[in-house]
Amino acid sequence: MSGERETVEGLPQAAPPASADAVITLRNVTVSYDRKPAVRSVSVDIPAAERIAIVGPNGAGKSTVIKAIIGLVALDSGQIRVHGEPISKVRQRVAYVPQRGAVDWDFPVRVKDVVLMGRFGRIGWFRWPSRADHEIVANALERMGMTPFADRQIGQLSGGQQQRVFLARALAQEADILLLDEPFVGVDANTEEAIFALLEAARAEGKTAVVVNHDLGAVRRHFDRVLLLNGRVVAYGPPDEVMRPDILQRTYGGRLTVLDAADSMMVI
Repeated sequence: MSGERETVEGLPQAAPPASADAVITLRNVTVSYDRKPAVRSVSVDIPAAERIAIVGPNGAGKSTVIKAIIGLVALDSGQIRVHGEPISKVRQRVAYVPQRGAVDWDFPVRVKDVVLMGRFGRIGWFRWPSRADHEIVANALERMGMTPFADRQIGQLSGGQQQRVFLARALAQEADILLLDEPFVGVDANTEEAIFALLEAARAEGKTAVVVNHDLGAVRRHFDRVLLLNGRVVAYGPPDEVMRPDILQRTYGGRLTVLDAADSMMVI
């Protein structure tokens, strides 16, 4: 449970130096909304080529951590580095897939144009995409099984199809870090399998994925490390080490029911 941060008289302990293999480093990160802290004193090292799940109850600050890494929310205090740099210097190396509820699906844009947006960080907004850019977009659509829908308006797709389009956009960006905020919400079983396949392929390609997920059984099976969060870091490490009933109980409180200690756990 190397990510756990106990406090002494209300003050966080000094965070350790970043590990050599960390591609994302958070040190004593605190973020507030309307002066109410969403996360406090979060210190975590995220290594390369691993799948990291962020897990915790509603309101625990999971999405806030993702948004803080990509620079969408301001920090009250602390520091975040991506590849040793502020996110502003390496933004193109990080692909972000927001929650589906944060997207205007009525916007009149075609599927292939959404995926092409993943290239704009490299080609700029005022230059025409090259043939190579269009080939990258076509390959991303093919990988996510969305080629037949390339000319469809994004709002005409199902929830799972829409999620696949945004994942294709992340692929087209050719980033080495993927930040996915609740990508499994409202998707069908085939899309869920496609997302897990994407995460496995990303790891094989040396990429890092940080994913907010609520399915504890899937987290145990498909992720290399788990960040258990409830405003603060409760625990961080391999699933077998940190997804113990006692630690999950500390994370979720009375909302966790252990149905099967080997695998199945339900939040109520």
